Amino acid sequence: MVERLSSGEATAGELGERVPVAQPGVSRHLAVLRDAGIVDVRSEGRRRLYTLRPESMTELEGWLEERRRMWTQRLGALHTEIVRGKRARRSES
Repeated sequence: MVERLSSGEATAGELGERVPVAQPGVSRHLAVLRDAGIVDVRSEGRRRLYTLRPESMTELEGWLEERRRMWTQRLGALHTEIVRGKRARRSES
């Protein structure tokens, strides 16, 4: 849905056509995206049009980068410990 919204606004029905989820699930998903500030919604007659908030993607990118740095550091430390353990086992033999 987010990918579809990156190319322009759409109704819940249009978004639902792209995913294998029943309409109530689509509505719940859109509510979560709206509550998280990822999409905006506006009424046009009886239709509700959803639009992606590009600034939310920038915020998400920052959050993901923090996690990427954290996991890179942690996995690097794990690698170091594995190498130390292998060296210790070789020196014991």
